[in-house]
Amino acid sequence: MIAIERSLDTPRWQRIALPAISLVIAAIIAGIVLVASGHDPVATYRQIYAASFTSTGALTATFVYATPLLFTGLAVAIAFRMQVWNIGGEGQLYMGAIGASGVGLALGTWPRPLLIVMMMLGGVVAGALWALIPGLLRAFLRTNEILTSLMLNYVAGLFMYFLIYDSDSFWRDLTSPTALVFPQGKNLLPNASWPGIAIGSFSLPFGFVAGVVLAVLLLALIRFTRFGFEMRVMGDSPSAASYAGMRTRRAIVSVMALSGAFAGLGGASQIGDFGHVLDPRGLQQAQYGYTGIVVAALALYNPLAVVIVSILIGALANAGFALQGPSFPSGLVGTMEGIILFSVLGGEFLGRYRIRIGRTLQRAPAVDDEPGSLSVER
Repeated sequence: MIAIERSLDTPRWQRIALPAISLVIAAIIAGIVLVASGHDPVATYRQIYAASFTSTGALTATFVYATPLLFTGLAVAIAFRMQVWNIGGEGQLYMGAIGASGVGLALGTWPRPLLIVMMMLGGVVAGALWALIPGLLRAFLRTNEILTSLMLNYVAGLFMYFLIYDSDSFWRDLTSPTALVFPQGKNLLPNASWPGIAIGSFSLPFGFVAGVVLAVLLLALIRFTRFGFEMRVMGDSPSAASYAGMRTRRAIVSVMALSGAFAGLGGASQIGDFGHVLDPRGLQQAQYGYTGIVVAALALYNPLAVVIVSILIGALANAGFALQGPSFPSGLVGTMEGIILFSVLGGEFLGRYRIRIGRTLQRAPAVDDEPGSLSVER
């Protein structure tokens, strides 16, 4: 008989060793895939490292990719910890980009510090409001938030396209000759550009710094506040939370709004830090919201670990674009990401559960069993 049991106590060393061992196993499996596809694993890993960190401009590009993943990873982590399955980070990021760019265009002449704060607030509000729709449906109508939040991604994407390509909206450029032929969004004024932190030739995005600060605050919220305690209880045992009289509906709505706010802030960062214009095609092709699910899962829903994993995934994505060519297809990078994900999740499963293999148990014969007969539990 094979039984899977939950481990009641996981040693501290095991929490550190299992992720490290999982990454080593992932590197070995990915190396086998590289050999099978005709690539030298050692040379490929060296190229990935150089393209991600040491080449000219590589480190800056890595953090450019990591910044939106940090926000969408935090958005997923806060929701999944309470077993609220918000798959709508992609759409909430779109709405955050719409809200932040709208504020940046409307208040472009304001002083730069105040304008940046207002753009961040616009992204937070837009993302939170969009996430409230599946949150309210889950809390009061018991609708599956996986389906509703996922479907709302497409609605947000189509709405973003409508603003730029199919309407004369406030976001669309209607004045320049180029925009009259090829529809595009309005470029923000220089005041709306978020300042980076220059360290030699490396430029650290302002949004990434803000994301790290928010990750620390989120961890403090989870560990040291009443709301965080209730969230942990609801995530571990919803029945125990209901028995204790915790307001589950309010918690679900609050967590969904907070999750959407993080994703919306990621959209605001895309506008303020990098794009400076609402670009529907660029945002949809990047798929930061869906990749954020991978980031959160690899980080085991720990906010500080999300920071580290976002950098690693950003580095892998950056290296994928740098290495992409006829001999190194883009799908190979996605395969490597998937190998890392399943390896880490497999290690997490072995850390949380244990597998017991024993002999088949026998039970005493029932009253109405025939004498001498033996019933075997299967």
